[in-house]
Amino acid sequence: MASFPIDTQHDDMIHDSQFDYYSKRMATCSSDRTIKIFDITGNIHHNSATLTGHAGPVWQVAWAHPKFGVILASCSYDGTVIIHREASQNSWSKVYEHKFHESSVNSISWAPHEFGLILACASSDGKVSILEYKDESWVCTSIQNDTLGCNTVTWGPFSALGSLLEDGTSTQRLATGSCDNMVRMYKLQNGKWDEEAKESNPHADWVRDVAWAPNTGMPYNIIASCSEDRTVYIWKQTEAGGVWTPSLMHKFDAPVWRLSWSVTGNVLAVSTGDHMVTLWKQSVDETWVQITSVDDSTNTM
Repeated sequence: MASFPIDTQHDDMIHDSQFDYYSKRMATCSSDRTIKIFDITGNIHHNSATLTGHAGPVWQVAWAHPKFGVILASCSYDGTVIIHREASQNSWSKVYEHKFHESSVNSISWAPHEFGLILACASSDGKVSILEYKDESWVCTSIQNDTLGCNTVTWGPFSALGSLLEDGTSTQRLATGSCDNMVRMYKLQNGKWDEEAKESNPHADWVRDVAWAPNTGMPYNIIASCSEDRTVYIWKQTEAGGVWTPSLMHKFDAPVWRLSWSVTGNVLAVSTGDHMVTLWKQSVDETWVQITSVDDSTNTM
């Protein structure tokens, strides 16, 4: 697999980079309080725009589904979430600023597009806010997730086991990871977010990321979680409304920071504090095996 560096020209540490739906554009964000947009063709890249508006480090960026237009969300240490929109090519504007939270907003995630234009935001104030665009305005609801601070949030797929209803609609579901070492799963029922049952709480330190695997015909739901305790756990729910059961995938040599599933949901990328990215795949006997690794510091495999 070929790799090539991109000089982002950020003035400080880069915290996130995300490709759009078509992998033709990449957004990066940094402690320099800016977001940069790159047009990418092969190994050629061009910085087409720099977005501003945050008063602190920008932790994450997230592209909305293209059915809603060219929309990018960003979250920051300043406690805000900004929704940016490209009106014409390379002409961006701020269409909404979400100022609900009292502390740093650490993670953002767009819901599956079938639900509409909905963004979940996880904050150090222990709340998860749900921002939905309907009837020409942004509406906010929230979950009191914990008291120590929420680090990450992920959505369940539209067709997740136990989500589809008889009328063809689906129930919204979320998972979070927090500073109290807990992973929590939620389901929206009768207008209220109810926490789902889980077997145990295996992490011994802050949960840094959670990632719900895409549903590609698997007969169960899968969520991966990672922690500063250097572990990655795989959570399974094998029946609708059933209990979530965690199993240790691997214990690493450094704290684990980020997780990302492949589009097909069968390969998990794991980023650790020793500058390594490893790829893991489930074998026939349901154990997880490492299939490759990338050294971030040298760009070698």
